[in-house]
Amino acid sequence: MPVFQMQQEVRFQHCDPAAIVFYPRYFEMINLTVEEWFGSGLGWGFHRMHEVDDRGIPTARIKVEFHAPSRLGDVLDWSLAVKRMGSSSLDVEILASCAGEPRLTCRSTLVQFVKSTGKPVAWPEELKAKMSEFGA
Repeated sequence: MPVFQMQQEVRFQHCDPAAIVFYPRYFEMINLTVEEWFGSGLGWGFHRMHEVDDRGIPTARIKVEFHAPSRLGDVLDWSLAVKRMGSSSLDVEILASCAGEPRLTCRSTLVQFVKSTGKPVAWPEELKAKMSEFGA
C-alpha cells in the first residue's frame, strides 16, 4: 500500500533542555505531516482549503504511542496511511522513525467541516479518490 512520506530534521525549537524532543512538539510535527500530505500528496493545500474553499479538517481524536526519544539533529522519516474513510471523516496512521528505529505511532481521526457553519461536510469524490491511493 502506498503511503505519503516526508522527512523533518529535529531542530532546537523542538527540544527541551536535555536536547530531546519535548513531546507536545511531536503534535506539531504530526500536524505538519497532515498539512504536507494535503498540499503535496493530494493537491489541496491548507491556504486554499481554509481561505478559498471555507473548509477545515480538525482532529476529532488522536492517540500517540512514543517508542523512543528523538534528539536534536535527528532526521525523522514520517509516513501517513489512510486506514478508514467515512463520508466526512478519515482515520490515518502516522509513523515516525529515525534510521529505521520507530519513534512514534499516531492514530488520528480528521473531520472535514465548513468553517463558516461549523458543520461536517462530505469529502468531494475527486479528493476521496486521491485519498484512497494512500490506503483504505
